[in-house]
Amino acid sequence: MPKPPLRLQTTTLWDYPSQNYGPGRQGDTTYVGATPSYVIWNLLQRYTRPGDLVVDPMAGSGTTLDVARDCKRRALGYDLQPPRKDVFRANARKLPLEDAKADFVFVDPPYSDHIEYSGRPECIGELKADSDAYYEEMGKAIAEIDRILRPERYLALYVCDSWNKGKPLMPIGLRLFGMLSQRFTPVDVVAVARHNASLKRNHWHTAAIEGNYFLRGFNYCFVLFKEGRLRDGPFPDRRDPEEVQEHVADRTPGGPD
Repeated sequence: MPKPPLRLQTTTLWDYPSQNYGPGRQGDTTYVGATPSYVIWNLLQRYTRPGDLVVDPMAGSGTTLDVARDCKRRALGYDLQPPRKDVFRANARKLPLEDAKADFVFVDPPYSDHIEYSGRPECIGELKADSDAYYEEMGKAIAEIDRILRPERYLALYVCDSWNKGKPLMPIGLRLFGMLSQRFTPVDVVAVARHNASLKRNHWHTAAIEGNYFLRGFNYCFVLFKEGRLRDGPFPDRRDPEEVQEHVADRTPGGPD
């Protein structure tokens, strides 16, 4: 199935039917829990400009690095279990980076302990999201993002809630958004449609009807801003004017299909 054209999303409901965009791939599609690359592409087009330093403290298979370089941004990625040479081994709660160095931070953290990312005891993915320990450790990771992010810059956190049959919902997204809002100013909340393979299995949907529960159909993408100087007005526009014109032309009648 051919991939549709990559376009800037214009509502708070994002949807793109492929893990990757374009003729190539970004990151590793076999990596469990990989971020859809179009999500990162949209964020970088809206909140960064060419040459900016993009940092991913939980880089996984390196999707953020590939998208950033594709967009002519610089990139640094860290992970407890690096799968490739350009992802550096580091703990997201203690990054080897100077204060106020990043122009944009993107993070896609573990959503509880459903997936074994590294098996290391210090991995946040070893903690259940219904425990205080998970949020304590995520609080440390958020504090580290605050430390490395330059003032008057943006960040985004991509996350999904968690639910196990017969147990209460774990509203991970809402809790993390509350924690982020204590340090940063909310810009927007985006719902990103999920296209994982399990949602294509009819028996999963049949079971959801029979059991009267919902399958997780979206991820949150929280966008926030780190304040700097006293601001009395809109958030600063960090976009590249030429990129903006390209996106406008893409939506103009008679422009690219």
